[in-house]
Amino acid sequence: MNLNLRHAVISNVSGNTQDQLQDTIVDAIQSGEEKMLPGLGVLFEVIWQNANNEDKKEMLTMLEQGLNKNVQ
Repeated sequence: MNLNLRHAVISNVSGNTQDQLQDTIVDAIQSGEEKMLPGLGVLFEVIWQNANNEDKKEMLTMLEQGLNKNVQ
C-alpha cells in the first residue's frame, strides 16, 4: 500500500461524522469486495496510531478472540 492510497482514503473520510464513518466501515465489510480491504486497513492504521496501550491491548484481545472463534 503506497502513501497515495493512504492519503486518498484519509482525504475521502476526513471531516465525516461518526455515523458516516460507521456507514463507510459497515458498507465496506458488507460488500465483501476485496478492493475495500486496503481502505479498511488505512482506517485501522489511524485507529491504532491514535490508541493508547490499553486500547491496543483491548483491540488485540478482540482480534484474537474473533480469529479463534472463526477457526473453531
